[in-house]
Amino acid sequence: MFNEYIKKMNNVKKSFSIRDMENLSGIKAHTIRIWEKRYNLFTPERTSTNIRSYSLASLQKLLNITLLYNNGYKISKIAKLDESHIPVIVREIVASNSEKNHAINAFKLAMVNFDQTLFLNTYNSLLAERSFRDIFNEVFIPLLNELGLLWQTDTISPSHEHFMTHLIKQKIYLNTEKLQLVEPTKTNKVFALFLPENEIHEIGLLYLNYEITLRGYKSIYLGQTMPIESLQDLLKYYDNLHFVSYFTVSPTKDELGTYFEKFAVSLNAAGNSKLWVLGHQIQNIAQDSLPANIQAFNSIEHLISML
Repeated sequence: MFNEYIKKMNNVKKSFSIRDMENLSGIKAHTIRIWEKRYNLFTPERTSTNIRSYSLASLQKLLNITLLYNNGYKISKIAKLDESHIPVIVREIVASNSEKNHAINAFKLAMVNFDQTLFLNTYNSLLAERSFRDIFNEVFIPLLNELGLLWQTDTISPSHEHFMTHLIKQKIYLNTEKLQLVEPTKTNKVFALFLPENEIHEIGLLYLNYEITLRGYKSIYLGQTMPIESLQDLLKYYDNLHFVSYFTVSPTKDELGTYFEKFAVSLNAAGNSKLWVLGHQIQNIAQDSLPANIQAFNSIEHLISML
C-alpha cells in the first residue's frame, strides 16, 4: 500500500478521461461532448478503442470555460474568444467576484496548474469581504471534501492534493499565529491537540487549534503521530487537561477499546484529564459506552459548541 502511494506521488497525472473532466469541472460528460463537437473547443486524443483522452491543457481550458459559463457567459460567445484571452477574463472575474462556487473553481484551477499565485489572489479576494473563519467553513471545507473524492477516484494525484492542503495549512498557521500574540484569558481548561500514532491528517486539528485559541484558551499543539507515552510529560505542568484528537485512519475500529484503556491508565490516573475525539473512526464509537472522561464529536462545530 505504501509503495503504491509513493508511486502515485511520483506520477503527476497529465492525461484525463471524460469522466475526470466531468468530476473536476461539474460539467456533464454529455455537455462536454456537445461543446467539443459543436464549437470545436477541445481536441482529445483517442485510444485504439475510440475512448477520449484529454491533456492537462484541455482540463485547464475546461475549468476556465466553466468559470466563465457559470458567470453568465454563453458558450457560443466563449467559443469565439481568442484562446489566450480566456485566462485574462477568468482572472478578472476571480479578482472581482468572491462567490463560493467561483472561488472553488479558481482554487481547483490553481491546483491543476500548481499555481500558488492564483491560490493567493483568490484567497485575498475572498478575505476582502469575508473573515478567515467564513472562508474556511464556507469554501475550504467544501473544497477539501471535493478534493478527497477526486483523489479517491484517481481524478487527481496525491501531488495535487498535497499542494492544496499545504497552502490551506499555511493560512491556518498564519491566522493562528496572530491570535497567539495575546496571552490566554481563560484558565479553567488547557487544551493539548495531537494526532495518534500513524495518523497524519491534520487540517481539521489545525483549524480546531485556531478556534480554541480564538476563544482565549491556552492551546498546546503537538501535531502528528504522537504516542500516548509522549503525552505524559504534560501532566507535570497542567491540571484539568483536555486532550483533543482526530481519528481518521488510526486507531482502527478494532484498536479503539485498547486505546481508550491505555489513555485511562497513562493520562487519566488522577481523574482530571479528558479526551475529546473527532474523525472518521468515531462512527465506530457508541457514545453511551464511553468512559465519562472521553467524548466523541461528530463535527468541528459540535466540539466548538462545547468550548
